[in-house]
Amino acid sequence: MFSHLIRPSDASPVGVAFTDREGGFSVGSLASLNLGRTDVDDPALLERNGRAVSDELGLDTLVALHQVHGTEVLTVDRAFLAGWGPTHWLGETAGLPPLPVADAAVTALPGVALMIRVADCVPVLLADPDAGVVGGAHAGRVGFDQGVLAATVEAMRGLGATAITAWIGPHVCGDCYEVPSAMADDVESRNPGTAATTRWGSPSLDLGIGCERQLLRLGVRVERRDPCTLTTSSLHSHRRDGAGAGRQAGIIWRVS
Repeated sequence: MFSHLIRPSDASPVGVAFTDREGGFSVGSLASLNLGRTDVDDPALLERNGRAVSDELGLDTLVALHQVHGTEVLTVDRAFLAGWGPTHWLGETAGLPPLPVADAAVTALPGVALMIRVADCVPVLLADPDAGVVGGAHAGRVGFDQGVLAATVEAMRGLGATAITAWIGPHVCGDCYEVPSAMADDVESRNPGTAATTRWGSPSLDLGIGCERQLLRLGVRVERRDPCTLTTSSLHSHRRDGAGAGRQAGIIWRVS
């Protein structure tokens, strides 16, 4: 169920989890632990998947976003939670209110789990355990290039974070993320070191390195827990499975 998991402890009252595709209830190409694709998956199965993750992690509240490859950061405060229920992360297709449109979220509230859903994009989870501030960002190529990580760090610092650690989760790696040469050069011009070469010799982008370098420049400590989604069969991958791909998630929370 988890490709990487740090359970909260007295030393670190923050939990960090990156899910995989195992241990859920979805079927077909979405099997089995799909936490996205609410437009095509059965809402009842999605709800069971979310409940399985919440039960395993001891969570009550999962907050999800309508991710659009932008830089908007949602601050989850008590006013936001007043209109949020335990299944609201399922969104409109389950007959619930629309999800907030954003590609990152931050909170200083205990007991709130922020969920970033991906197939090949980079999920980045961040925390300052001493300040009690956590965040999560969806760093696809466009959002990464436009500054979603800087926006997330700024929002966390606005809530009092100072010493931030980031965990970079599973995503398509530089050996596999083939892009047109002009695109690689364009991204490289703003993010030196991000351009790479696939294992078959064509231009690519290494967003893991790109995210790491951006975060280090922002004064953030970085840990990488990032197997390649395309070559790891236990992870969902849009590049491998196309329109049939499910979604895994990065989840971060502060203990209540």
